Amino acid sequence: MEGRDPVIVVLISGSGSNLQALIEAVEKEEITGSIQAVISNKADAYGLERAEKAGIKTHVVDHKKYDSRDAFDGELIRQIEQHKPDLIVLAGFMRILTESFVRRYEGKMLNIHPSLLPKYQGLNTHQRALDAGDAEHGVTVHFVTAELDSGPNIIQAKVPTLKQDTAETLAKRIQQQEHIIYPIAVKWFIDGRLNMTDNDAMLDNEILPETGLILENPQTIH
Repeated sequence: MEGRDPVIVVLISGSGSNLQALIEAVEKEEITGSIQAVISNKADAYGLERAEKAGIKTHVVDHKKYDSRDAFDGELIRQIEQHKPDLIVLAGFMRILTESFVRRYEGKMLNIHPSLLPKYQGLNTHQRALDAGDAEHGVTVHFVTAELDSGPNIIQAKVPTLKQDTAETLAKRIQQQEHIIYPIAVKWFIDGRLNMTDNDAMLDNEILPETGLILENPQTIH
């Protein structure tokens, strides 16, 4: 990353609210890199409009046009490599990537997952937390590895579950925390403070706990 601004590429599938949080953090110079491209597997993803409004290049790689995951991932790699990214950020990207894709970018690809990993990998996390009667729920930023939602955790934010919560109300409160902690993790990486070594997340050369750093009430980027 020496001699130039670090390059970020963001992969999305939907509304891009976390993408918006990252765009705003870059615009405020809280993150010192630049988002060079946003790639979606869906042409109607609202996140593409967010990117275009911010002057960011966009690409669509429609997974339905490819007869295998390998073929889709191959085109995805081709689009990504045009920008030579230092970091790839998955922001609501709803495709399971092949092992070869993940290995290619291991250590420089982050994901955000709406649970306190390792709890509730996969989908429907908010309803599962409510069904289990959990007193708290949350969100995790982690490095991406070949096993789904299992890479080393970087940072988590917790929120209490409320008696009157539905999956929708809980999701809304979780999303507010997503928009705080994802820019924090990206900033750490871009600033050279965060890396993955021997399947551990390292911050300032110290191994982070299995949970990652837990922020009970995150408010600002550190």
